[in-house]
Amino acid sequence: MFARTTEPAPPRRHRRPLWIPPFLGGVPDLDPQLLSVLGLVALALFFEQYDLSMLTSALKFIAEDLSIAESKLGRYTSLIRLGALPAFVLIPFADRIGRRRLFLLSIIGISVATMLTGLSQNAAQFVAFQIVARTFLVTGMAVAFVIITEEFPAQHRGWGIGMAGALGACGNGLGAALFAVIHVLPYGWRALYVVGVVPILLLPRFRREVRETARFQRHRDAHGADGDGSVGLMSGLQPLLSLARTYPTRALLVGLVGALVAFGAMPAFQFIGYFTLTVHRWEPWRFSAMVLFGGGIGIIGNVVAGRLGDNIGRRAVGVVVAGLFPVCVWAFYRGPGWSLPPAWIGLVFCTTAIDVVIRALSTELFPTSHRGTAAGWLSLMSTMGAAAGLGLVGLGTHAPGDLARMTSLVSLATLLGGVCLLLLPETHRRELEEISADDDA
Repeated sequence: MFARTTEPAPPRRHRRPLWIPPFLGGVPDLDPQLLSVLGLVALALFFEQYDLSMLTSALKFIAEDLSIAESKLGRYTSLIRLGALPAFVLIPFADRIGRRRLFLLSIIGISVATMLTGLSQNAAQFVAFQIVARTFLVTGMAVAFVIITEEFPAQHRGWGIGMAGALGACGNGLGAALFAVIHVLPYGWRALYVVGVVPILLLPRFRREVRETARFQRHRDAHGADGDGSVGLMSGLQPLLSLARTYPTRALLVGLVGALVAFGAMPAFQFIGYFTLTVHRWEPWRFSAMVLFGGGIGIIGNVVAGRLGDNIGRRAVGVVVAGLFPVCVWAFYRGPGWSLPPAWIGLVFCTTAIDVVIRALSTELFPTSHRGTAAGWLSLMSTMGAAAGLGLVGLGTHAPGDLARMTSLVSLATLLGGVCLLLLPETHRRELEEISADDDA
């Protein structure tokens, strides 16, 4: 008698989490623990994106209440973006004290600074509180994507980064929904910032369920703690110097891409609300409807870029969407009124897609010992690029129509950023240890 052979059972697909909307596409067959990590990280990103959306949506009302002239908007928003510079010193500590601890610290900082923003009595206070908020926002987002990169398998890493970005972007939807009723909210725009208390209320859950990444645990077990965790300028610069010595070409190109894309993209998004409410005389509800429905379609760019990046490569996807972005900016700021909603969809799709590509490359191209530092380097260059772009728009804005003209002009920088992507190594479907072992940088 022949022994009976048993075919191995096909892998069981896990139930789709309820918090992943069907319109964001299918879910790979992943360990439920990985999906749980994704959900917690996305929840934090949700509130981070909500905070970011407030400055875009409510800028007109903030400017009126705090007596900020249009000619000074570029300068003040540029200062707020530069406020993320301290994040450049904080993020590298993820390579020393761990991803989890810095992630939790960022959640606390975001929540407190957001609530204080709503109490601002003048422009100086508003800018100061937003600088603090922006520091922890940038830190939290950078560490969140490091966590996803280190925990997800190579074949689905892009999907994880893209899905986290898409779910986090839904925070813009909450911001738009609340902004639609700004006229009836008590204290107007200030009430929008009260929502900042929610992350602190959820902190016990984050502490309980967010764990240190396995890769960092192995690195710490093998090499011990890097330093004593002390915070200071030289202490913060040391990891960057080590990154520059070890991977100079990759670090330079990642920083250049981040700076160019932020230079071209940030002004386009910063003045969306102000432009539609002042130039086109839209009511807040109409702007909110565009953000909610158009943005809901556009955020699919996160997942599309993640999946395509996993299948055909990060660089090809990045070049295409970086080239399409200036076209969408021109259609929004220089086109007829009917072109605003479709151009908005294109703006969101392209910017979320290129963001996924850049974040994936910035974390995949470097080893565990330098991954947090690389994310900090990207945040520094993106911050500098965004501030420079906003500053240039401000310098060129003197008369009606200048804002649209300057915003369209600086958006061309994203195309240059896309070209620079071609100079970086391809990373899709390669394990992190294989990528960082290359010694060609």
